[in-house]
Amino acid sequence: MNRTYEVMYIVRPDTTEEDLDKLIEGFNTVVTSGGGEVASAEKMGRRRLAYTVRKFNDGQYILMTISADGKVVAELERRLRVTEQVIKFITVRTDEENKRLAKVKAHRDAHKKVSDMQAAAAPEQADAAETEAAATSVA
Repeated sequence: MNRTYEVMYIVRPDTTEEDLDKLIEGFNTVVTSGGGEVASAEKMGRRRLAYTVRKFNDGQYILMTISADGKVVAELERRLRVTEQVIKFITVRTDEENKRLAKVKAHRDAHKKVSDMQAAAAPEQADAAETEAAATSVA
């Protein structure tokens, strides 16, 4: 069963752009060869770390959004762990959060529709009252 994950990893700041692209492509290949799908792989740029990690104060952040099986994610995490250029990573399962957000949005839309109907009905009632008042004053 494929689930949606966000994988963020931090690469050493002294890694060249070509090596970084090769590294990203390698991790994308791990996911796709295992039967998963890479929705996006975004370079977020070089940022300062909150604390020193492996004697580095900054790093290059990469965010991958993937849809894969648990075994593929475990293999990706294993490769992230043993790759020297990667100094930190985190994997977060987002499919449950996406379901929850969709449910909240649907609930809000349902309540919004009721309030929109009331707001749309209010001007019609006011127009009907004005028409009735005008008809009684003319007669």
